[in-house]
Amino acid sequence: MTARAGTAFDIAGAARRIDDLLRAAARDHRRAPAIDFMGRVWRYGALDTRVDRAAAGLQRIGVVHGTRVGLCLPNTPYAVMFYFAVLRAGGIVVNYNPLYVERELAFAIGDSGTEIMITIDLAVIYPKLARVAAQTGLKKLVVCPMAGALPLLKGVLYPWLRRRDSVTPARDDITLRYADLMRNDGRPAPVVVDVDDVAVLQYTGGTTGTPKAAALTHANITCNCAQVVAGMGMAGRNRVLGVLPLFHVFAMTTVMNVAVDTASLMILLPRFELRDVLATIARTRPTMFPAVPTIYTALLAAAAKQKMSLGSIRLCISGGAPLPVETRQKFMALTGCELMEGYGLSETSPVVTFTPPGGRYKNGSVGVPVAGTVVEIRDPEEPGRVLEPGARGEICIRGPQVMRGYWNRAAETAAVMADGALRTGDIGYVDDDGYLFLVDRIKDVIIAGGYNVYPRVLEEALYQHPAVQDAVVIGVADAYRGQAPKAFVTLKDGAAATPAELLAFLGGYVSKIEMPKEVEIRATLPKTLIGKLSKKELVAEEAAKIEVE
Repeated sequence: MTARAGTAFDIAGAARRIDDLLRAAARDHRRAPAIDFMGRVWRYGALDTRVDRAAAGLQRIGVVHGTRVGLCLPNTPYAVMFYFAVLRAGGIVVNYNPLYVERELAFAIGDSGTEIMITIDLAVIYPKLARVAAQTGLKKLVVCPMAGALPLLKGVLYPWLRRRDSVTPARDDITLRYADLMRNDGRPAPVVVDVDDVAVLQYTGGTTGTPKAAALTHANITCNCAQVVAGMGMAGRNRVLGVLPLFHVFAMTTVMNVAVDTASLMILLPRFELRDVLATIARTRPTMFPAVPTIYTALLAAAAKQKMSLGSIRLCISGGAPLPVETRQKFMALTGCELMEGYGLSETSPVVTFTPPGGRYKNGSVGVPVAGTVVEIRDPEEPGRVLEPGARGEICIRGPQVMRGYWNRAAETAAVMADGALRTGDIGYVDDDGYLFLVDRIKDVIIAGGYNVYPRVLEEALYQHPAVQDAVVIGVADAYRGQAPKAFVTLKDGAAATPAELLAFLGGYVSKIEMPKEVEIRATLPKTLIGKLSKKELVAEEAAKIEVE
């Protein structure tokens, strides 16, 4: 089955250099606020000027066309500034998770060929990068001061009140302080960049679970930005709340690039802390709020205990994980805003589909393709065969947002492409109206006694129980069936349920073949930095149990 976007899309018109988005915003809206960070506001004209100065500084230390420059930064103005500065200088941005351990940092530096790293003087980030820099041969480690991003009074007091949070950068040949980088005439040399040149290396497990970098071009990213803006019907400037980390591809597009393309305000927070988020919402009254389901769930839980004002929010897009129907309905009732569910991957810059604003919402669906995008359902065993409507198969994507390939990995790239379409590794189906429904990841399918069991089906059933807050299902070893499902859940505050009760409840939703062998209730479940529920830790725990036995 093939689902096509319902509207035409001018790919040639949408494909631009990414840094041109900022040029245009600064030209047409110079005095408009671009970033609000902890109460300090940066305007588009000033931001563009700083980007020029940073780009000139980067060129002075060796950045030329194609130089890989790593960004290992939390959500701060520096993350936005250096993203555009690297691209303006002609380089390629390599996004790094600041919580990577040294082994992960070293691997990505070597794999991508990162020569220069931009970071910040926080104790949880800088010291490990300093050690890795010496091991990997980084040419320069540029260190930004956290105090310099804060409002004046907070910046003055920060070294005294938060002295344990920051460290003093070394004085050596590798380390370069931000102030020294920025000491130049602010006139970067013009660099010829084609829209089909690689702009960002985004590390991902991909469809095979091996860390590799999706090579996203300027055209990939700016086209996807235009697709999102058009699909959301974003008229005029917005105030976009950026809690999701900008180094993650979801926030890179739906927070940063979309905000700049529409000359909107980015309201940045370095991490999700519920108290800070609520205070920031009250202070700034955001109109748009991209997030993951666990964040919306946390806000709903807080709303049940205290009065809060979320009425300014008009548009939300949920991605990264399945959005429970109950969460969507309650959040929309609380805010009166449109909460759309989307689907995407690092390999697609990332947005592929979302539920149309003001349009028909179907429970369990991630919506319809964005403009210029084709979604095909193919036979996983015969990738050349497109399946009939309603049939479950591998989701394959065609569109201007599909990556060039995996960086320096020709074999892995060839393995995920089928006749020019990206094989996502996700199982799903498209209905007669063109709506896409996700079933599960191919690699997550549990083979129980020869039958395919999809964890997502069980997770969605568990979310129907009024006591369940979060649910994760994995496959565990089973002497009789080879594999069997096991469910892990957390309960809502004040709610009660036993494993036996949850198993009995599931009996009304799933077949005997799909029934978990066990339900384990926990106080918390592992999550990724952006708040997605994570299975790998649970899988490792279960595997360790077998080794002990």
